[in-house]
Amino acid sequence: MMELIGIPPQALFGQLMLGLINGSFYAMLSLGLAVIFGLLNVINFAHGAQYMLGAFVAWMLLNWLGIPYWGALVLAPIVVAATGLVIERTLLRRLHDLDHLYGLLLTFGLALIFEGVMRSQFGAAGMPYGNPLPGGVNLGFMWLPWYRGWIIVASLVVCLATWFVIERTKLGAYLRAATERPEIVQSFGIDVPRMITLTYAFGVGLAALAGVLAAPAYQVSPNMGSNLIIVVFAVVVIGGMGSIMGAIVTGFGLGVIEGLTKVFYPEASNTVIFVIMALVLMVRPSGLFGAAK
Repeated sequence: MMELIGIPPQALFGQLMLGLINGSFYAMLSLGLAVIFGLLNVINFAHGAQYMLGAFVAWMLLNWLGIPYWGALVLAPIVVAATGLVIERTLLRRLHDLDHLYGLLLTFGLALIFEGVMRSQFGAAGMPYGNPLPGGVNLGFMWLPWYRGWIIVASLVVCLATWFVIERTKLGAYLRAATERPEIVQSFGIDVPRMITLTYAFGVGLAALAGVLAAPAYQVSPNMGSNLIIVVFAVVVIGGMGSIMGAIVTGFGLGVIEGLTKVFYPEASNTVIFVIMALVLMVRPSGLFGAAK
């Protein structure tokens, strides 16, 4: 059948694999955005820059300190999350009671600062990061590189673990309650401001983790976050602002749709997600998984 429509199986499954890889990054980044917006009501436009910082920290750990990829996979998200903790305590905390626009403008400015600093220090050209899992396996219909498979598996595990913690544990219940009735949660002896700070740091850490995963797959570049963040915001809008499961399902689903579009109609591959976003907003403005208001 695939030969009848003129598409070799290798091309079809290859694009499906690329779509799943892109979807893995869409899901992790949109999940971080959904956590921050859903629990803190902050539109974090610096998310793409924090994704970029995760990749750069991994590169610096390898080239300056000799710490390999597997160590950077743990250390880089912690380092970038620590910067998020400082940002929330010193800047975002002052905007909690103001309109969302103030947080968006602040984080947009931070994104420009982060990208400008990295561009001035390392230049605009990308820098390679070695593949920690060379080789692959022949599946018969396609060649699967080990590292691409690792990206998909790691993203799925992180996304589902985050969903479970937020939606199915007592900690997640406290986090959700703290956004709506902080005074009640405070009465149980829980430090709500600290919880909010740690939640923002966790969302930033998710972005940095995605950056570390992306470093061997793409070149480490100051522009890698700005090239992706608009698409990720579209994914969040389609899934529903603040919806954890919506971010995961929509991220992977739109990655696959984008990959298939490159096979059947390549000219539309760069716009298909935005077309879907427009259609979803017309039919269901709250998003596919968002709560209607």
